[in-house]
Amino acid sequence: MRVLAYAATGVLVACRAQPPLPPPGSALPSPIEWAAYGRDPGGSRYAPIDDISRDNVAQLRVAWTYRTREMDSAFATRRETSLEATPLVVDGTLYLSTPLGRVIALDPATGAERWVFDARVNRSINFGDFTNRGVSTWLDRAAPPDAPCRRRIYVAVIDARLIALDARNGRPCVSFGTNGTVDLRAGLRNPPSEIAEYEVTSPPAVIGGLLVVGSAVADNSRADAASGEVRAFDARTGALRWTWDPVPQDRRDPAYGTWTGPRAHTTGAANAWSVIAADTSRSLVFVPTGSASPDYYGGERLGDNRYANSIVALRAATGQVAWHFQTVHHDLWDYDNASPPALTTVRIGDRDVDVVVQATKTGMLYVLDRGTGVPIFPVEERPVPRSTVAGEVAAPTQPFTARTPPLSPHTLRQNEVWGATPEDRAACVEAIAPLRNAGIFTPPSLEGTLVIPSNIGGAHWGGVAIDPSRQIAVVPVNRLAAMVQLIPADQLNADSMRIARQRFDFEYTRMRGTPFVMRRRILRAPSGLPCTPPPFGTLVAVSLASGDRLWEVPLGTISALAGEGATVPPSWGSPTLGGPITTAGGLVFIAATLDRSIRAFDIDTGRELWRGDLPASGKATPMTYRVSGKQYVVVSAGGGGVWGRGDWVVAFALP
Repeated sequence: MRVLAYAATGVLVACRAQPPLPPPGSALPSPIEWAAYGRDPGGSRYAPIDDISRDNVAQLRVAWTYRTREMDSAFATRRETSLEATPLVVDGTLYLSTPLGRVIALDPATGAERWVFDARVNRSINFGDFTNRGVSTWLDRAAPPDAPCRRRIYVAVIDARLIALDARNGRPCVSFGTNGTVDLRAGLRNPPSEIAEYEVTSPPAVIGGLLVVGSAVADNSRADAASGEVRAFDARTGALRWTWDPVPQDRRDPAYGTWTGPRAHTTGAANAWSVIAADTSRSLVFVPTGSASPDYYGGERLGDNRYANSIVALRAATGQVAWHFQTVHHDLWDYDNASPPALTTVRIGDRDVDVVVQATKTGMLYVLDRGTGVPIFPVEERPVPRSTVAGEVAAPTQPFTARTPPLSPHTLRQNEVWGATPEDRAACVEAIAPLRNAGIFTPPSLEGTLVIPSNIGGAHWGGVAIDPSRQIAVVPVNRLAAMVQLIPADQLNADSMRIARQRFDFEYTRMRGTPFVMRRRILRAPSGLPCTPPPFGTLVAVSLASGDRLWEVPLGTISALAGEGATVPPSWGSPTLGGPITTAGGLVFIAATLDRSIRAFDIDTGRELWRGDLPASGKATPMTYRVSGKQYVVVSAGGGGVWGRGDWVVAFALP
């Protein structure tokens, strides 16, 4: 192995001789690639391959396994990492990213390592969401076929560096930015107060020779948190082409007046930490934005806060807003648009309509006209509870989908509180009884509020998969509740917070710039099981032609929370993080659950057809491709925490 050091960029590349791919035979089916996080720029996650079908999926076996080795002591970190990457396969090579900013090229048929690049992320930093969900790629068609960096792999690592690599050997493309790197912290309206406040976990969108990049901003830290600008960089040079700020700074902007109060326009966040979708034919990017800072108190940012918690269509060439649709007004619940938008075309009556499909933490599924942002199915503004906190003004109404019912519950009444045992239920009833509980969108309060769905959804960053031929959207959802409380900062001390963390798993955050400390936790019984009735997680299919729910099935098992030796019925399902994919074989593949499994479902019925064992839980979205005449299904396994530590990439194929 030949090791090349690049002192100017502080990176290492390990190069191995690439084993040649077998020559394509005339009898072999053509290769099918997975060239973007959601397979295509629009994020449909649909693969037009039917080699693996409903008839033979039960025969799937492990084809190869690869370890990143980041669980080894040599890669020890201050905070636990989570392997959540969805690999790409282009030009006969599989490309994978890791939480520590390493990019790895593998032979897609064998898992043999071809090269490794190391961005040398500082492992002593306490990054909040220590992960990386994938890389992006771009082909410079103006470059000669054998030119260096003609095919590029881009990775945006956790410490907010955007790096361009030569796909052939993993060496930095030195003409990009500074020796191959662009510093994404440079030039922000609100600079981060520390490195861990501003991160990047999602791959950039690629469109028209541009890389469009969002960011992950630490929740609940301060009212004027790091700003969440979305920016476009030249894919060849790394030069900044445009910047769009989700907190409007121009008084002429129609959304400017929806941020009121003397400090509203200095607010931070409202960032896009999820994956951005691209429509290359319209030259639009679709940006899923999150909540403005801080998440649970908006007294410093009154108004609807338009562009935050929205799907915003930006013109790819300029960054100008083409249209926007807000899914939550004046967010007080951490209801980010965590799911990537998915683009598809649906038949409505006698016409084909290009649409954006957006699942949300509120458990609602919005289907919007791609050219205008107008909902295809009715959306109603309905009254919601008022805030009881001094200085806060909650939005009087919120947008509800009227045709498609919520994909997860919006209420948890006292008689619905659940427990696996009488003791569990009694503890849950006691915890919930004092909380303000008026259903979804009940604002945080001083006495404590029941929040349902919880801050992890509903639908979550796992997002949606589309079957375009059947016009079906498949969504994993959680069915959990949380409690949130605002506590005047002068009423808490370090000892009381420490005891509550230890005994009750409370999370505390001092929201600087506000009078409050926020505390929250998922509502669970002493056994560790949720206080909401099962199933705790499901997989839901929705018709995009009618808006009807087609089927819903429990997803996974929750044995990891139930304790060693506990018997857990399959009907209870599992909380999930990670997304599905669909194939022309009539299948849905998904891992995402607490148990160490990947599953295949019949897309027409929801029936589970196959389950494959994993060495750790697959807190990631799988992908599939065909190479050398064989279809593979690949998933990362090692979500960390209750999902289990791991650093495996596992490929399945037919014998």
